[in-house]
Amino acid sequence: MSEMYAFIEAEKTTHPVAFLCRLLKVNRSSFYAWRDGAEARADRRAAEEALAHGITVIHIASRCTYGAPRIHAELRRPWEQSTIVWPSRPARSPCR
Repeated sequence: MSEMYAFIEAEKTTHPVAFLCRLLKVNRSSFYAWRDGAEARADRRAAEEALAHGITVIHIASRCTYGAPRIHAELRRPWEQSTIVWPSRPARSPCR
């Protein structure tokens, strides 16, 4: 679906958005919601990448001995917001 929205975004300079939405059978409001949410998606992606980097750094600094609970405790100190689900994802690969 996002491919269609990206196509509409790319072609909106040559054709009206309403025409493109009708042609691709998508709601105009859905296209605008997708377009306006791009910044939020980018912010979320950046936050996830920063958190994944922090998890990897803590895991390697602990000589690959810290698991999810300890990594979670380390992450909560500077950021004060974290979940127990996140630390268990990328911590397995760097020390193999």
